[in-house]
Amino acid sequence: MFSPRFLLLRSAASLTTRSLCTGGVSPGGRAPDMAEVRNRLREIVGASTNWSDHQHAMTERVSLSSMLAKSQQDLPAKTMKDSYLEVHLPLGSEPQLREKYLTFHNTVRFGRILEDLDSLAVLISYSHTHNPALKRTPLSIVTALVDKIDMRQHVIYPDCDIKFTGHVTWVGKTSIEAKMHMSQYRDGAYSPVLDATFVMVARDPENKRAAFVNPLKPAGSDEDMIFQEGEANKTRRVELSTASLLKVAPTDEERKIVHSLFLNTLDTKTVSFSSRVLPPNSVWMEDAKLKGLEICHPQERNIFNRIFGGFLMRKAYELGWANASSYGGCRPRLVAVDDILFQKPVDIGSLLLLNSQVCYTQGKYIQVRVHSEVFDPLTRQHNTTNVFHFTFVSDRDVPSIIPKTYGESMLYLDGKRHFNQTVEA
Repeated sequence: MFSPRFLLLRSAASLTTRSLCTGGVSPGGRAPDMAEVRNRLREIVGASTNWSDHQHAMTERVSLSSMLAKSQQDLPAKTMKDSYLEVHLPLGSEPQLREKYLTFHNTVRFGRILEDLDSLAVLISYSHTHNPALKRTPLSIVTALVDKIDMRQHVIYPDCDIKFTGHVTWVGKTSIEAKMHMSQYRDGAYSPVLDATFVMVARDPENKRAAFVNPLKPAGSDEDMIFQEGEANKTRRVELSTASLLKVAPTDEERKIVHSLFLNTLDTKTVSFSSRVLPPNSVWMEDAKLKGLEICHPQERNIFNRIFGGFLMRKAYELGWANASSYGGCRPRLVAVDDILFQKPVDIGSLLLLNSQVCYTQGKYIQVRVHSEVFDPLTRQHNTTNVFHFTFVSDRDVPSIIPKTYGESMLYLDGKRHFNQTVEA
């Protein structure tokens, strides 16, 4: 969850009047909406809404490489207020916009919210790196990781306005941490809905190598503590990566868990390691999968001519939700999203394969992992692009998920780790 210190910046009312990277005030002095956010992003990088013109514009961006800073010391330090943005989503006052976000069950499509958060995180990062002397930025800022999204309210109403606020909270040499807060207007006041932490990376105009970003200078003790939290987040991410089950063996406690699961599935009528029996109220992990395929059309491109990361998150979330719903036999609610890793960009025209797996359960909770990869039908090669982790809660206890193979056992332990992180948060 966000520290209350993050919310101190919201009191700076004048910041909303120069939001959108100092791109001007919205009509009537109101806070901008998501359409204006995406229009401003296209202006910042010189992108076009037309597909053929957009390809030409991306080719022209190569010439901007000479404008990149040679070192971070060449760039002026920025404050957290420099990147503060407030953006509105007027679902209550614009019925036509509401249609885009509405579900069959009269709730808000959370996949659409993920798309909006991704766009906002990019614009917040560009607000931090804004150079008034340049008409177009040479930086290509993309999402590297969704560190955490914590739900503070399980119901998002489709007929009430939504407000997003956010700013940069930590900066490395080429990376940026942006935190965002979403609230919804109901019963005369805004109430919190979710807190999100994204990690962005800056690349050169061709999106081939890292590029330096402006350093962040905390203004006062409150902002210094926020910055230190960002440092702690970075350290935690490094530790989690080092302890990954793809790199090191499970802990002693985890090995005991796996062996206990194995013993509970042995057929007592035989003296065999291969004879397995499913315990009552349980499901084999191999039977808790759901797969999907997306053909990546130009309509889903981002400002850099690749598939929009928010689109990938939306598709992964919807598949994960469908899997959790099928597994639990009811409509689950999202509790948290964490550790969404963007390993490789997805090119336009790709065949995107999505594989959703229930990997851990506890009581009413369902932990779902979605793995996405692109498939090249000519070379027959598969390349992983993203891994998504979602925690759902059902309205009833769900069956226990049981791994059968060693690989499934590692998925089980990895899911347990992510679930425990969510519970601790």
